Amino acid sequence: MTPSNTSPKIRSVEWGQVHLDNDKTYKDVKLFPNGSRKWDWNETGTHHKPGIQPADVEELLDNGAEVVILSQGFQQRLQVCNKTKQWLNERGIDFYILETEKAAQKYNELRSSQAIGALIHSTC
Repeated sequence: MTPSNTSPKIRSVEWGQVHLDNDKTYKDVKLFPNGSRKWDWNETGTHHKPGIQPADVEELLDNGAEVVILSQGFQQRLQVCNKTKQWLNERGIDFYILETEKAAQKYNELRSSQAIGALIHSTC
């Protein structure tokens, strides 16, 4: 992996805000090699239940992610659909499902050594 395809670093995460080292701030964010953008649940019809769907994750892989971090919020209310787990397994993608602070820590730990993507939910 080269520095040119490194995913942006999370500087901090708190209720309702994810701050990146590039001075961007999001409520919910999609992170992937060389970029980030707002994670708008309305694009895929995502809700806490049934949770993160394959369509939410697909963009991460399209942008080069080979490992995926899925955050469930600070209170772990955001679920991950079984079909999403199956979809990732079928593609041979390693993934982690974690509480938001742990997800941000794991993401930062892996971002400089692997092509990583993440969906970070900053509230419940």
